[in-house]
Amino acid sequence: MIFESLAGKLQETLRRLRGKGRLTEKDIDTALREVRLSLLEADVNFKVVKEFVGVVRERCLAAEVLESLTPGQQVVKVVSEELTRMMGEKQAKLNHSPTPPTVVMMVGLQGSGKTTSAAKLAAILKKSSHNPLLVAADIYRPAAIKQLQVLGDQLGIAVFQLGQQDPAKIAIAAIETAKKTRHDYVIIDTAGRLHIDETLMTELRCIEQAVAPHETLLVVDAMTGQDAVNVARVFQEKIKLTGVVLTKLDGDSRGGAALSVRAVTGCPVKFAGSGEKTEAFQPFYPERMAARILGMGDVLSLIDKAQAAYDGKKAQEMEKKLREQQFSLEDFLDQLEQLKKMGPLNHLLEMMPGMGGLGKKLKGITVDDRELVKVEAIIKSMTKQERLSPTIINSSRRKRIALGSGTKVQDINNLLKQFEMMQKMLKQFGKGKNKGKFPLL
Repeated sequence: MIFESLAGKLQETLRRLRGKGRLTEKDIDTALREVRLSLLEADVNFKVVKEFVGVVRERCLAAEVLESLTPGQQVVKVVSEELTRMMGEKQAKLNHSPTPPTVVMMVGLQGSGKTTSAAKLAAILKKSSHNPLLVAADIYRPAAIKQLQVLGDQLGIAVFQLGQQDPAKIAIAAIETAKKTRHDYVIIDTAGRLHIDETLMTELRCIEQAVAPHETLLVVDAMTGQDAVNVARVFQEKIKLTGVVLTKLDGDSRGGAALSVRAVTGCPVKFAGSGEKTEAFQPFYPERMAARILGMGDVLSLIDKAQAAYDGKKAQEMEKKLREQQFSLEDFLDQLEQLKKMGPLNHLLEMMPGMGGLGKKLKGITVDDRELVKVEAIIKSMTKQERLSPTIINSSRRKRIALGSGTKVQDINNLLKQFEMMQKMLKQFGKGKNKGKFPLL
């Protein structure tokens, strides 16, 4: 889970407050002391923590909180609102040029995930019906140009490159090409260094002066903790940043960078990456992140993921099959593939209210994505006839399926038994009062 350690501690502290019918100043001070320690351990900037705790304390000691019928809930509300404010209050969208193309310059240190973030940003724009052009302006790192070309090919996005020429000239030529080829976004992948130096900054300023980007996004590795904030501050002093992209949030149990960078630098976090896959790179919503940290879930992001994986035509076909009780293992496999597009199950559970603090366990049941992989392997080892009519799967067929999927016959038996129970449940729905109004849709 993103911010697992911080989220767990904050949720436990606030849970104890919610259990009290009346709060005193001492109760609030004790809770805020724990909140302060939790934030500092999460590597949040100490000045940011001091200001956050001060504002929360002042608001919590107000009459409308202490004299409320649900003071504990009011404190949670205050903490949620202040966490959101700390991270930027609302989503900071990409700047957009009224006359295309919109130029986005990606900057950052080497190893921060700048090249992959540029490609993922282009993929998001493409899904929104834009026509982005990736520009390979990192001429120093070995295979940097090739990496961007490979990513572009995978995503079906054009990549502009002129080899080892001057980066500023490459950027100018890319914009001229974009105008001719009707690309409405130009995303420039610039060179990075292992550390900030004047050579790096001089080159970035040359590109900035040559193309006047509408967006200059700094890509920082969240796993570097407070150093990520320090890097952002130095870049902000040297060039005109318009936003920050945080990468590797999935590998950072502390997550202080995400909570500090907006308050320290004044630059909003515009995108966040939490994995290698394209769908693990999303716009950053402060209010949704605050809700997830406090265990309130993130239903809106869950809906966004569902809509991204949603196929309207297939959904209509599935509804018809469910109504007519024709749901087969072939259909079940198709639903599994749709579910996989939404990301790991434990990440989806984090977005459901009350589930985030449970980690990978839900009421004693371990949530393991490998089980889905096993089920998928079993179904794919069946013939089409077996998927459509599971009743024909006898003992010899079960042995063949187990051998083909690398599983045990017992696994095949369990899957078929569970599927049979599912079919019985669907039949009961069909026979009940809700016939014609399938309750699961």
